[in-house]
Amino acid sequence: MSDSSSTQFNVKSFLKGLSQRPGVYQMYDQDGAILYVGKAKNLKNRVSSYFRNHGLAPKTQALVAKIADIQITVTNSETEALLLEQNLIKSLSPPYNILLRDDKSYPYIFIDEANPFPALTFKRARKKGRKGTYFGPFPSAGAVRDSLNLLQKIFQVRQCDESFFRNRERPCLQYQIKRCTAPCVGLISEAEYRESIRHAVMFLQGKSPKLIAEILDKMQQASEALAFEQAAMYRDQINHLRHVQESQAIEGGHTDVDVIAIAAQSGAACIQVIFVRGGRVLGSKNYFPKLSLEEDQDTILESFLSQFYIGGRLVRDMPREIILSHSLDSMVSLEGALEEVIGRQVPIRGSVRGDRLKWLNLAVTNADIALQSHLANKENLFQRYRSFTESLGVGDVPNRIECFDISHSHGESTVASCVVFGVSGALKNDYRQYNIEDITAGDDYAAMEQVLQKRYGKLRNQPEKMPDVILIDGGKGQLNIALQVFEQLQIEGVLLLGVAKGVTRKPGLEVIINGDTGAEVVLASDSPGLHLIQQIRDEAHRYAIMGHRQRRDKKRRRSVLEDIEGIGPKRRRTLIQYFGGLQEINKASVEEIAKAPGISQNLARIIYDELHRDQ
Repeated sequence: MSDSSSTQFNVKSFLKGLSQRPGVYQMYDQDGAILYVGKAKNLKNRVSSYFRNHGLAPKTQALVAKIADIQITVTNSETEALLLEQNLIKSLSPPYNILLRDDKSYPYIFIDEANPFPALTFKRARKKGRKGTYFGPFPSAGAVRDSLNLLQKIFQVRQCDESFFRNRERPCLQYQIKRCTAPCVGLISEAEYRESIRHAVMFLQGKSPKLIAEILDKMQQASEALAFEQAAMYRDQINHLRHVQESQAIEGGHTDVDVIAIAAQSGAACIQVIFVRGGRVLGSKNYFPKLSLEEDQDTILESFLSQFYIGGRLVRDMPREIILSHSLDSMVSLEGALEEVIGRQVPIRGSVRGDRLKWLNLAVTNADIALQSHLANKENLFQRYRSFTESLGVGDVPNRIECFDISHSHGESTVASCVVFGVSGALKNDYRQYNIEDITAGDDYAAMEQVLQKRYGKLRNQPEKMPDVILIDGGKGQLNIALQVFEQLQIEGVLLLGVAKGVTRKPGLEVIINGDTGAEVVLASDSPGLHLIQQIRDEAHRYAIMGHRQRRDKKRRRSVLEDIEGIGPKRRRTLIQYFGGLQEINKASVEEIAKAPGISQNLARIIYDELHRDQ
């Protein structure tokens, strides 16, 4: 078993595979010691900025010179990233970070309930004897100020100090820019002002669904009265409320849990472990176990759990509960073994809800992203290319491999994909999608012939752009079609390989058919060369499906929501009304979608996954 720090850190390859989602990055030196913890709204942009050739401060240059590894944790939102960054800095004390203050000095929002026109104010700490309500603590002073600014904008409640408030004779600038209703000079009644304060309190108490429902009713009433500007104002209020009141999967409860998820693809696997202590995510780690001949996901996960816990590595800090990305037949026996080793029960669960489900979804997402980054690693790719060359006897290492796949729904909106790989990985700028026309519905042979004619009919006079190897996803039939096309186009010097699924159609048992010799080769399931073929074929399959869906949806002129199982006309209307449009639904997290009326957590996950399937 090896983790991600065991391979040499390659900056260019690492940055290429980085996600553009929000998250946290941890920088380590060559001895594995933590250097720095940071958060990012866009991980790729932020981490890449450290490796620019100019404009870096001396302190940053000194940090970058020591970096030997970077660990990434993707989060659902920037708010979650901020909270996780705070937890990691407190627990790891990185030398290049400014350490955060103790919990006792975290900032709060305070409402003075004794005042008939109370203000929302910033307070650094809670004080005994001060009458009123505190909301927090917030992760930073900036988070409090941002929230206060938004609350003032939405609810128009005052934030001035008492001396300023008592001595006003006319409204201040905040009234002019619609950030306050001027209670200081009596332009709003105490009852109306208290209603605004009530809405602000509902928001701060986390009662956003109920609050948004109230504003939705007002928006509907304004719309029916043809007051569209007022309705648009309510819509903007709702959108602002949702963006600030994000459900935070980084915090929840007071439990000690290890959350473990596995992702496997193209002969590789990643196991992500998230460590939750006291209800806070303290960190995570990726492991990339070496796969042998017979191992499937269950076997890999069982082996990992045995080594990770029963082997004694974490006995000093055992969790109270272990959560897995999917159930195992051996969970009962593993629980018994753990109880024998550490002297107490540690439940192992494969199905959870609430905060535990949020943590589990986070682990699953990070395992998938880490695996993709691992597959794109330059060193791993070189090993796969070398094995590919040796196993199939293709001579020199190919500089360019192209692969084709066909996708359709019962013959409708057929699309062919062409993905391109070089020795440095996927060449996404060279990917192409081809709409297939005028063939019998479902005729994959005709579709393959058409796409090959389209692509290489244009490239045959451009030898510098011709690939060294072409992978055809299919058996002898598809391969023979490709050979006929190349004979018609009089193209030589390109090796055509068919990738058939084999008798059992299970991954790892593919049959590789050489177009030059007709020889059939079955590579070992742990062969890096086979893993390269699987990786390229899987990418062609993904890209073909994406193109097919886009073409089908455009042809049908349908909302993408119409193709999601469990979303009928009523729920579709509810979602559109709740969020104000499909664009806002696309921006929402799973937890935010689940707040819509009639949408369960499981259905929210399905909606989120479908909307982000091709991202």
